[in-house]
Amino acid sequence: MRTPTRSRRWTEADIGDRTGRTVLVTGANSGLGQRTAEVLAHHGATVLLACRSAERGRRALAAVEAVATSRPHLLSCDLADLRSVRRTAERARELTGDRIDVLVNNAGVMAPPRTTTADGFETQFGVNHLGHAALTWLLLPALRRGAAARVVTVASLLGHVGRITLDDPNFVRRRYNPASAYAQSKLANLLFARELHRKLAGTSVSSVAAHPGYSTTGLVSTMARAYPRPVRLLAVPGARVADLFGQPVRTGVLPQLFAATAEAVRSGDYVGPQGLGGLRGHPGRVRWPRPALDTRSSARLWELTADLTGITPDPA
Repeated sequence: MRTPTRSRRWTEADIGDRTGRTVLVTGANSGLGQRTAEVLAHHGATVLLACRSAERGRRALAAVEAVATSRPHLLSCDLADLRSVRRTAERARELTGDRIDVLVNNAGVMAPPRTTTADGFETQFGVNHLGHAALTWLLLPALRRGAAARVVTVASLLGHVGRITLDDPNFVRRRYNPASAYAQSKLANLLFARELHRKLAGTSVSSVAAHPGYSTTGLVSTMARAYPRPVRLLAVPGARVADLFGQPVRTGVLPQLFAATAEAVRSGDYVGPQGLGGLRGHPGRVRWPRPALDTRSSARLWELTADLTGITPDPA
């Protein structure tokens, strides 16, 4: 495991010319995803915005077009529906001539009441992990044709304290807890990124993980509004107070931009803020949390994911 490094204060200004590079960003219709798309498009990349909401996607596309030097594209992508994921991958490969340089697995849902995806999976596990894993595997042929391609998996500090129950990841037999389910899904992101790194050894494709620290994207408040009114009365004001101590999207996005573009990044790296316990600050390589280093769990999750999605991993 590489020793964490404290880089100089890396910013968007350190991103070089991305002309000729193609990037796909999931959840690019708001927050960290939209900012990632805007910054990379501004630096010359051709950006594909993979969004679930057509209306919000069109608004984000217009914002990206306003700063882009290469024409961006909007893709319909519902990570809660594996049929949609397959269509997204097919369309992305068509649009790019089967060549993608960076995949940023950014989209996510956080702590909603218990619901299931179109395929019957618990929503957070289904969207945050299974949908992204499926998309990654389906796009690997295009990534192999990219220039030193990278898969950037956006995780969370809550994944550091997560526990994964591989014999009941969808909370069928155990009681559903939204916070525990979210932490499980983000630990799954980390385990997947690590296993993908191992499977891709000796290839031109890198697997890197990143987390934004505590970034004020409004995700917590948005999810809290899905709960009954008594819960909202407590959760929404609490989230707004917590936001006072977070960092804005323009700073929170830096770890995933660093992971996607910095020359110093290598496959298997984990990137995050380097100040205030990882909650905020400028990006650099950080230590992987102990639960993510469990190779037995990552290998079992890899196999389980293939079984649940019906997609054959092909990273060789």
